[in-house]
Amino acid sequence: MNIYSRKQRWKFFLLLGAVMIVIASLWYTNILVRKIADDERKKVRLWAEAIQRKANLVKYTNELFRKIEGEERQKIGLWAEANHQLGKDLSDYTFVLEVIKNNQTIPVIIADEKENVQLSKNIDSTHSRDNEYLKRQMDTMKSQHKPIEIEIFKHKKNYLYYRDSHLFSELKTVFDGLIKSFISEVAVNSASVPVIYTDATKKNILAFGNMDSVLMKDSVYVMKTVRNIVLQNPPIEIDLGDGQKNFIFYQDSFLLTQLRYYPYIQFGIIGIFLLISYILFSTARKAEQDQVWLGMAKETAHQLGTPLSSIIAWLEYLKLKGVDENTLTEARHDVKRLETITERFSKIGSLPVLDKADVVEVLNNSISYMRTRTSKSVNFSVASENSHTIFVKLNIPLFEWVIENLCRNAVDAMDGNGSVTVKVFDELQFVYIDVTDTGKGMSRSKFKTIFQPGFTTKQRGWGLGLSLVKRIVENYHGGKIFVKHSELGKGTTFRIVLNK
Repeated sequence: MNIYSRKQRWKFFLLLGAVMIVIASLWYTNILVRKIADDERKKVRLWAEAIQRKANLVKYTNELFRKIEGEERQKIGLWAEANHQLGKDLSDYTFVLEVIKNNQTIPVIIADEKENVQLSKNIDSTHSRDNEYLKRQMDTMKSQHKPIEIEIFKHKKNYLYYRDSHLFSELKTVFDGLIKSFISEVAVNSASVPVIYTDATKKNILAFGNMDSVLMKDSVYVMKTVRNIVLQNPPIEIDLGDGQKNFIFYQDSFLLTQLRYYPYIQFGIIGIFLLISYILFSTARKAEQDQVWLGMAKETAHQLGTPLSSIIAWLEYLKLKGVDENTLTEARHDVKRLETITERFSKIGSLPVLDKADVVEVLNNSISYMRTRTSKSVNFSVASENSHTIFVKLNIPLFEWVIENLCRNAVDAMDGNGSVTVKVFDELQFVYIDVTDTGKGMSRSKFKTIFQPGFTTKQRGWGLGLSLVKRIVENYHGGKIFVKHSELGKGTTFRIVLNK
């Protein structure tokens, strides 16, 4: 198993382990969140039940208040009837006098038709003879209740004015305070839930709590919010008696909403962090690899330089010794080739100089070199669909290295028997070069991985050839290289895209 396969396997196991950890963490976090959410919802339900009970208390207090009000009204009516009976010829006034006497709480004034005070009862004793004070009291009583008419004699009437008793006024104050306290408790609730308190129409807002005060001025927003709230919880109906009903709308607290989405936000943030960390580490690792690669290339060029100089000197010495010229010529070709290879290694890592060149001519030179150093069973050909010269900016030594690597891989894939075809297409903006072999082919899953360092199908390969090819084409020439097409048992086509 090569280093790339081992790396891929380790990546798979690490990814699987990370996924299992995330799933386990998400599962456990969801359990915790669900428990907290249930506790929060129970608290909201308890608050809603408490509000409902207090609403029942308000209703009961309101009914009691109305009952007391009715009883006071009856008492005043009875007192007025007693006064009316005093003007009649009765044999026994005991009961009537007892009724008048028993009124110890309700302030009463009896006046004639001209509003002259005839009698007062339960009025401040210090002002009982002050006509102006009695007049003011009578005006106050008029504002509260309609006077009761008492017929004394034919064509002669008195009027009974009265106001709420001190006890009844205190009860009313207490009741009004209870209503205000109830509304305040709804708005500022212990459960910290968003609340809207409306009248029977469900449109007029009496109070709200834990809501944006600015948005609550928008009636459209309020109606939309109420509709959404109803989908979560049914409104609490508040019956205040006498057919008067209000409604309390409440929804889940902001904390509960946060808890519901917390696990996904948490792992989203963790995922982003891990992704950024992976990118940074991968970039750092790639930079380190580049430094090692550049160092190795420079050192190789340096190491090749010394023996090359020595070989050139030996060739000159052999020439003086009368060695066959043909032999020397071939040796010089190989030395020239070694110089080219040394130049290629020296250019790795340096900013390449791109010169305008005929791409077809460069391809023919590369293929000619491969043709003389490959089995006769391999057929090489270069074809162009255009008759005119196609110029591209190239670093010729490096680009020839690309073509030679592709051809060498093609020959290995064909086991030294087959054909390698190089086709050139001239388009408006780009030049396309397709290198096609009739070798073993590959599966689609390997289309990208073959360009990664360390990937190889050869037992003695280092897996650096195509990685170097990709670096030269994309980093130095600003182009692209990819597997255009491949089919198992039929061959592979690599495409190089260069800017014109």
